[in-house]
Amino acid sequence: MSDRRTQIMEAAVRVIAEDGVRGLRVEKLAAAAEVSTALIYYHFKDRAGILRAALEHINHRARTYTDAADATDPRAQVEHMLLLELQDTDRVRETSVAWGELRASAVFHPDLRAPLCATTEAWNADVETLIRRAQQSGTVAPTVDAGITAERLTTLVEGLSERWHSGSLPLPRARQLLTSAIELELDRA
Repeated sequence: MSDRRTQIMEAAVRVIAEDGVRGLRVEKLAAAAEVSTALIYYHFKDRAGILRAALEHINHRARTYTDAADATDPRAQVEHMLLLELQDTDRVRETSVAWGELRASAVFHPDLRAPLCATTEAWNADVETLIRRAQQSGTVAPTVDAGITAERLTTLVEGLSERWHSGSLPLPRARQLLTSAIELELDRA
């Protein structure tokens, strides 16, 4: 991705996180990215293209901090990777809030559903792969359905994240709930 395109996408994530999808106006994005509206239309054609690209960019951003889960034990990697989604850093909060905004807006923007579904399936597949590796290493019960467990855990992360961001759940409690759910899910007999 070109530096200019990345600059625009970083600004799009900020605007979406701050103002929601409805608040994303090309003129506002251009001002936030410090570029012309013509340049935005050159790169993305229309608002729907901006939203699709923002979704891809958000997924890429999340991977930059969750791929840092470098524990050698696959079970520890599962826990570490999911807990990295609940960090009190500007980048994680902004990425998570923008993701939630795009996910919620897919109800009204059908063109976002397919890319959102693909991104969610990729995340589930990453977690499922780690769970299967943990089963092979003997640290997760062989009776655990890796696919269903991965989906339940990623769904829980999204829900906990929304509650944390909305102020209805403190971050330490969200992390504690996630940690205990991971333990319950991976030790399911």
